[in-house]
Amino acid sequence: MSFRLFDVPETEASHFVGFAGNRINRHSEKRSDDVVTLALANANARMLLIGQGQVLVTQGDTGNALFGLDKAAALLPAPNKTIYLGMQDDMPILASPSGFDFNALPEAIKAIDYRSVYTQGLIPPDQLGAMAQAVSLLTWHENHTFCGRCGTETVMRDGGYRRTCPNCEAQHFPRTDPVAIMMVVRGDKCLLARGAHFGPGMYSCLAGFIEPGETIENAVRRETLEETNLPVGRVLYHASQPWPFPYSLMIGCHAEALSDDFTLDRAELEDGRWFSREEVATMLDRTHADGLMTPPPGAIAAHLIRSWVDSGV
Repeated sequence: MSFRLFDVPETEASHFVGFAGNRINRHSEKRSDDVVTLALANANARMLLIGQGQVLVTQGDTGNALFGLDKAAALLPAPNKTIYLGMQDDMPILASPSGFDFNALPEAIKAIDYRSVYTQGLIPPDQLGAMAQAVSLLTWHENHTFCGRCGTETVMRDGGYRRTCPNCEAQHFPRTDPVAIMMVVRGDKCLLARGAHFGPGMYSCLAGFIEPGETIENAVRRETLEETNLPVGRVLYHASQPWPFPYSLMIGCHAEALSDDFTLDRAELEDGRWFSREEVATMLDRTHADGLMTPPPGAIAAHLIRSWVDSGV
C-alpha cells in the first residue's frame, strides 16, 4: 500500500487543546493603519477588554467576553491601544486594555484572571482562542513600547500587528516564543516532573524554550538532558498550543529516553520519577490514591500524556 501524506485517521491533535478554538479570520493581507477606525464604525463590532491579568466577562449560563461597542465604551477602553483581531461571523473583533476600576464593575460583569477563565472553561472555546490572541498582542505592545534600536517611543500600525519607530524607521513585529514540551517515555513508563511552583500533587511534562538556530527535535533533546541528564533518541511531534503567558507557542512532542537513569536539575525541578501507564491513567482521571494529578484537560501536557496512555504502545 502506498503512503499518502495526509491520510490520517483523526482530526489533528492541536484541535483539542485549550485556546485552539479561535475562529477569527485575521485578514492579515487587508490590515491597514485605519482598520481599527473602520471596525469601530461597524455597529456589529465586538470588543474584548482586559487589564491587570484579567479579562472582563458578562456572567450568565455561559460567560461572554465579547462586548458590544456601547457597553464596551462604558468600560473605558483605551482608544490609542485598541487592536483589531479580525472578523468572525461578519463581526469585527477588537481588543483593548480597560481603564475601568475593576473593584467597581457592574454586578453582571466580573474581572477574571486568564488562567481561571481557561482552566474552568468560563467562556466559549472560540472566545477563549480570541482571548489568547488579544492577550498575547496587547502584552507585546505593553512590553515593546520603545524602539529596541534607538529607544524612541514607537507608534502602533496595521491595527496592532506592527510598531514603527518615527526616529530610525525600524519596524517591529509581534513576537511568539516557541517552547518545546516533551513527554519522555521508555517502554511502558513515562517520566513526569514538578516544579516548586506547581500545585499540590501536580506532575507534568518537561519543557523549555527553543533557542536560536535550534530545531524542535534538538531542543527536546537538549532540555531533557539539561533537566534530567537523560539522553533522548527519537522525537515525534504531536501537537501545538497557543499559550498567552505571555506570548508563547507550546510545541508538544513525544521523546524516546535511551536510559532508565536520570538526575534532576534541582534548580529547575522539585521532583520527578518514572510512572507506569496504569498510574498515569489514574492521575488523568483524578483517582490516584495519593492525590497525584496531571495538568488540566485543556493543557497540551495533558493531551501528550493521554495520547501515550491511550496508545498502549
